[in-house]
Amino acid sequence: MVSQTDQPNGHRTPIDDEALARQKAIDDWLPITSSRNAKWWYSAFHNVTSMVGAGVLSLPYAMAQLGWGPGVVALVLSWVVTLYTLWQMVEMHEVVPGKRFDRYHELGQHAFGEKLGLYIVVPQQLIVEVSVGIIYMVTGGKSLKKFHDLVCKDCKDIKLSFFIMIFASVHFVLSHLPNFNSIAGVSLAAAVMSLSYSTIAWSAAIHRGVQSDVQYGYKAKTTVGTVFNFFNGMGQVAFAYAGHNVVLEIQATIPSTPEKRSKGPMWKGVVIAYIIVALCYFPVALIGYWMYGNSVQDDILISLEKPVWLIAMANLFVVIHVIGGYQMYSMPVFDMIETVLVKKLNFKPTTLLRFFVRNIYVALTMFVGITFPFFGGLLGFFGGLAYAPTTYYLPCIMWLAICKPRKFSLSWWTNWICIVFGVLLMVISPIGGLRQIILDAKTYKFYS
Repeated sequence: MVSQTDQPNGHRTPIDDEALARQKAIDDWLPITSSRNAKWWYSAFHNVTSMVGAGVLSLPYAMAQLGWGPGVVALVLSWVVTLYTLWQMVEMHEVVPGKRFDRYHELGQHAFGEKLGLYIVVPQQLIVEVSVGIIYMVTGGKSLKKFHDLVCKDCKDIKLSFFIMIFASVHFVLSHLPNFNSIAGVSLAAAVMSLSYSTIAWSAAIHRGVQSDVQYGYKAKTTVGTVFNFFNGMGQVAFAYAGHNVVLEIQATIPSTPEKRSKGPMWKGVVIAYIIVALCYFPVALIGYWMYGNSVQDDILISLEKPVWLIAMANLFVVIHVIGGYQMYSMPVFDMIETVLVKKLNFKPTTLLRFFVRNIYVALTMFVGITFPFFGGLLGFFGGLAYAPTTYYLPCIMWLAICKPRKFSLSWWTNWICIVFGVLLMVISPIGGLRQIILDAKTYKFYS
């Protein structure tokens, strides 16, 4: 009798079948791979939700730190470069026939090797996704507070900490939606809200008109201050274009066959998303700065006070949008944690496990958000440190490693230019952001 492990080549053993069945059961449970029936328009609104986040509201402030010329160049160049790198990621999703790279780190492992790929991609991706969660906690809380203060001017003042807790309470419920496709409704609402509040932001700024004492010169009085602010402004622009960290995970939800690959519908959705991104970013950044100059706040809606009902509504729209954005960026984190627990530590894939993992994660991001609510500085610091690599140049390095374009060809030059631009961004942005955090911290009282 042939033992289970000594079967002739070409025949699977019962042990193999059992392992495959277990693997399939786990994949059917994990958030990224459990549902693959998304349509192309899912790609459109998921990409809008993941990209047009809190960052759009800080773009006039970034313009004030960069100035007209460099600011416009940074905005346009970032739009072009990130659209190109996003196209590369969509193409590389199925670069190996019959295999799908459903997660950013899986593509990294294919490009750089099993271990090195993990070490390069996972820490950066986690920094991006966890920091977005923290920043969205702060943004959601600030926007709720602003809404409360506008609607109820005579009410007792409530601490920002409590508003962040109220915002977090929604996620203790929503975080239990199992996968990407189950948050499609939340994501669609978020995408609509992002276009709505962006439109309100620039149209209300036009309604207010150019301020009488408007100044377009750099705000800082010293050269050192101006340079550091410039660095921080670059980081905020980088943060605004940070949707790449979830793009492979979004594409993983779209069905794919040899005849009809997933990249067709995915790219269609991406192009529409990028048109919407342009409609949100450029008017807000340019009109906001034009009207307020260097006195604009790090959140344009804070600079706008009237008409009260419209600004209150815009702040509510921001809250709804960042609810969707938080879920978009949390799903890959849940997937990573649950993969480690189930595949490496052999936990059973149960609802109870998911309940504890996700609640602990929401609680941690809420706690950090309450402790360090430095909005502008956080954007600049994280924008450069992790968003620049994963968005601006890591896809280019992977493209060079996997697709191997001919030396000195157009593709080769394009990728190297993007890499140099991205590395510069990664080096200078955190410096400005960290300085901004230190300045904010001097006047900040914990849990105020």
